[in-house]
Amino acid sequence: MESPRESVVNPLAEQLSARAAARPKSSTKVTIAWVAALSVAGGTVLGGVAGGQAATLIAQEQQDARPSVQDTSTLQVSSTAAVAKAAAQSVVTVSVTTEQASGTGSGVVVAEGGYIVTNNHVVSLDGQGRGARITVETADGQLLPAELVGTDPAVDLAVLKVDADLPAVAFADSAPSVGDEAVAIGSPLGLSNTVTDGIISATGRGIQLSSEVTVPVMQTDAPINPGNSGGALLNGSGELVGINVAIADASPSQSGAQEGASGSIGIGFAIEGDLVQRVANEIIEHGEASHGLLGATVTDQTDARAGVVGATLHETTESGAAAEAGLRSGDVITAVDGTSVTGAADLTARIRSYAAGEEVAVTLMRDGEELELTVQLGEMP
Repeated sequence: MESPRESVVNPLAEQLSARAAARPKSSTKVTIAWVAALSVAGGTVLGGVAGGQAATLIAQEQQDARPSVQDTSTLQVSSTAAVAKAAAQSVVTVSVTTEQASGTGSGVVVAEGGYIVTNNHVVSLDGQGRGARITVETADGQLLPAELVGTDPAVDLAVLKVDADLPAVAFADSAPSVGDEAVAIGSPLGLSNTVTDGIISATGRGIQLSSEVTVPVMQTDAPINPGNSGGALLNGSGELVGINVAIADASPSQSGAQEGASGSIGIGFAIEGDLVQRVANEIIEHGEASHGLLGATVTDQTDARAGVVGATLHETTESGAAAEAGLRSGDVITAVDGTSVTGAADLTARIRSYAAGEEVAVTLMRDGEELELTVQLGEMP
């Protein structure tokens, strides 16, 4: 029997669109859009997908192990200017070119030896990047050819390598809290070394960026725009807390308006830093990364009689992780390892953030009783 993947119903993009459509006398449509700048024959598309399509996870030590992404000591900085000064040299502009298309995005140096993390949609040019030539421009003006080490389309991450000794950014050793300072550095619209600031607006969200990509993110109001994809989201100490990936986009509905072209409206999303760190380590070590699989189909829990929000489990795969752990049809999953789950997208994103084989604590409601089960995750194909 083929193992079904977790299904996601009512992703955030659809919820936002529905809310916008429900407002009286409103001509605004809200979608989730990638933030790469892609140029194709016939025009330029901001948001990463031609036509404005709504957009859309501890390395093992070895004797000859490559450099891995490591936490480093906290930088003692206390202002946006100081954060920019401390981290700007670790952020680069990524340019990708084929005969059919070209695009720009951002990247962050995360390990010694010239290893750079960016988004998969930046290097793939939304599926048009086969045989692409990739170059990296550093903050001090170096233009370097880049090798693609590996990609992880499931969570929209990729690792590049350049032959240069570039300073690596430090990863934060703890997740940010709502209200913490957030500083974004990247290349919006190709404008290298652009710095914007704001706060962390929300944490623990899961968003569906495409039919195959669902990721755990934090939300920020630090302005990010097309070209910021793959760039750094930093805390007030200059440490990396996330990789910028998408924005909520409110585009005019008038005829001729281009969806995905309105830029920042103060709702941006960054892939969580601990996921970025794990995936980067695994790609550097092995060329690919693994992701957990629950082995169940789930939908948003919308029945008020349950008394809680969460993800309702409908069917489990025989011998899959959920079935082996004792989860049943009708269970409403409300948290994974203490992180709240408010819907199917949240659950899918949270499960994928773990490596295959990891054990997680799943909190659920069953017949009015709260239970906690330990699940050893399967592996996403």
